[in-house]
Amino acid sequence: MLEITLALIVFLFPLAYSPGPGNMVFAANGARFGLRATLPANVGYHIATWVVTAGIGLGFVAALDMAPRLFAVLKIAGALYVLWLAFGLIRAGTLTSAPAPRPASFTDGAVLLILNPKAYVIIALMFTQFLGPADPLPVILLITTVFTLNNLLAFLTWTVVGDRLARRFRSPASARILNLTFGAILAGVAIWMLLA
Repeated sequence: MLEITLALIVFLFPLAYSPGPGNMVFAANGARFGLRATLPANVGYHIATWVVTAGIGLGFVAALDMAPRLFAVLKIAGALYVLWLAFGLIRAGTLTSAPAPRPASFTDGAVLLILNPKAYVIIALMFTQFLGPADPLPVILLITTVFTLNNLLAFLTWTVVGDRLARRFRSPASARILNLTFGAILAGVAIWMLLA
């Protein structure tokens, strides 16, 4: 079990810490609201991660293979959701009459994972590399838990980076620039999700 865990962490490190939809959403929320305010969304995202990962490990991949349109729908829905989050950040950076922005909620975090096709691809790829056909349920649960905890650490890292960055941009003009920058990055991620 230790050997699988170490190999899995090495395999997942570049995937979890590279910029992707989830990381960018949490970096942006960390910049806008701080680490503490993003914790409910982080919990929502990672509970959903654990459930979806366990489901894929238990055979959800076969269901996606039988319904390839489901993956296409998730891809489009996920990109539109990230684009909606980006628009919220951009509005917060430019419109003084915009409603007061709020940090992402537990539900926002869960929805972000469920509509993130990159997560499904990574999870399926991970199981093809680390799960054998005869592996018992405890191995599936170990892989699921290691994957979820590794992601949680990556997201917390990105959130802290966003939070620290925001501390350097305290003036309203600087905050607008930061919101516009993160909003544009999220919009770029959404477009990449649609085209990938």
